[in-house]
Amino acid sequence: MQLNTNIIGVDRVRKQLEALSDFQICEASAKALNDAAFQLRRDMQAHMRSTFDRVTPWIERSPKVIMATADKLEVSILPTYRSDAGTTGGKVGVDPQQVLQAQEYGGRRADKRSEVRLRRAGILPTGYQTAIPSSPFPGSDDGRGNIRGPFLTQLLSYLQTFGDAGYRANMGKAALKRMHERGGKANSFVGPVRGRRYIVTYGGMRGGARQTQKGEFDQRMANLAAGIWAVQGTGGVDVRPVLMFVRQGNYRPLLRLQGLRNEAERAEYLGRRLRFHIRSSYEFIGPRMPE
Repeated sequence: MQLNTNIIGVDRVRKQLEALSDFQICEASAKALNDAAFQLRRDMQAHMRSTFDRVTPWIERSPKVIMATADKLEVSILPTYRSDAGTTGGKVGVDPQQVLQAQEYGGRRADKRSEVRLRRAGILPTGYQTAIPSSPFPGSDDGRGNIRGPFLTQLLSYLQTFGDAGYRANMGKAALKRMHERGGKANSFVGPVRGRRYIVTYGGMRGGARQTQKGEFDQRMANLAAGIWAVQGTGGVDVRPVLMFVRQGNYRPLLRLQGLRNEAERAEYLGRRLRFHIRSSYEFIGPRMPE
């Protein structure tokens, strides 16, 4: 957003404007631009809340105002990666600008980092991505349709997907044994159901379940839909989907953030705020005495 010299209604404060110094005019202009930018940010957030199903705080808070100054009469509003992504419903390392652009213009959904790891490990087939099942595995989702970061890290660690040089995050034998016997720290079941292991299945794609850890699987597991499943209890008394393998998705245009910026009301609001700050500066210094 840049300041237009033909601001609506600026002639109404022409007398005050002529009484101000160049710096004071620039300062008033910068304040008006910032007011308009923060109003646009609020409107963008309201649009996301009304458009998305349970928008995450990470996405909602991502638009950042780069404020104008008296020396630089230009203001920007950009979706910006936040350092607290992991605690605000976002995925660490994922740029919210890419997420919002895909929602506004449509197109193929980019792979998540977890999907890249699963594919490199030979678990996720080419041309597929992951999706949370309609009934999320207990403790796996954040209530907004996203898988929780700590749960996903545990799952990727169990499946031995961390192959980065010098990065040791895969579960060792002792941790795997605890998981199989007690379900690990994230075990959400109590009573007779104890122990958890994850299996990878491919439905008809690859003919049955992939055995990710030692154990015997009965025929009913071989017929499960493609994805990652949790098997809990001795003999697999409880089998639930964790992540499903689905064909790569495409977004249809959903947002209209650019349209919000170009609304006629935006220029009118900027004009009102500029007139307000010009009058405020004029009243602060007082009218000039005749020479």
